[in-house]
Amino acid sequence: LAQAGDRYAEAEAAAANSDVVILCVGLDATIEGEEGDTGNEFSSGDKNDLRLPESQRELIKRVAKIGKPMIVVCAAGSSINIEHDCDALIHAWYPGSEGGKAIADIIFGKVSPSGKLPVTFYNSADKLPCFTDYAMSDRTYRYTRDNILYPFGYGLTYGDVVVTSLSYDDGKVNVEVENNGADTCDVIELYIKSHCDNAPAYPVLCGFKRIFAKKGEKLDVEIEVPDKAFTTVSDIGERKQFAKEFTLYVGTHQPDELSCQLSGTNCMSIEIER
Repeated sequence: LAQAGDRYAEAEAAAANSDVVILCVGLDATIEGEEGDTGNEFSSGDKNDLRLPESQRELIKRVAKIGKPMIVVCAAGSSINIEHDCDALIHAWYPGSEGGKAIADIIFGKVSPSGKLPVTFYNSADKLPCFTDYAMSDRTYRYTRDNILYPFGYGLTYGDVVVTSLSYDDGKVNVEVENNGADTCDVIELYIKSHCDNAPAYPVLCGFKRIFAKKGEKLDVEIEVPDKAFTTVSDIGERKQFAKEFTLYVGTHQPDELSCQLSGTNCMSIEIER
């Protein structure tokens, strides 16, 4: 006991004698937090990178070598790259006292997962630009498609919700969705691309609606498009509508190639003038 790495063998033995491994990893307030937190004072509340602590990275490698199906549950308040292709990954954030029960309900199929990422998960912090100014180039889903691990708005369910029709009229989008999988909640996401010079490089989220669909059920969903969605900000900070032509996208994720690949579904789009 009390030797470096002496607890890895315990985890390896447990994995070898299990049918499925549920491996819980993550961070705490000593690694990430707010500026001024005494538990993380030397990094001003920021993480030094997007990786798990070295001891946890080694744990994942050793347990994975056992060869059993492995579900990784990562508890952290920010983007993490676990650097391993597991059979399933749940990013649990910091779920609180009932988090264990909620995660168990998802893993054992009592509840379908339906959360969507509210931030972009990057591959590496080393590829992110330094914060020397407030320029948005190569930051967020609106201005980059590089260095992306999991895109903003991404999240899987046990269902298979797809958009089958799309129309726009008088500030409202009407879509028909169909669930070809298990009963599930899901989120219908609406993105807009303004065709003007000062618009963000990629489509921007402009609306969403959470739905519940039973297996085989078809639903009509209406999402309002706010007037602000049709505006952009100029180089001098003026926000107004500069374009007359727009593209609207609807799906269960954003309309980028990686989201479509990870989700196995595509978005529908429509061209509008306003």
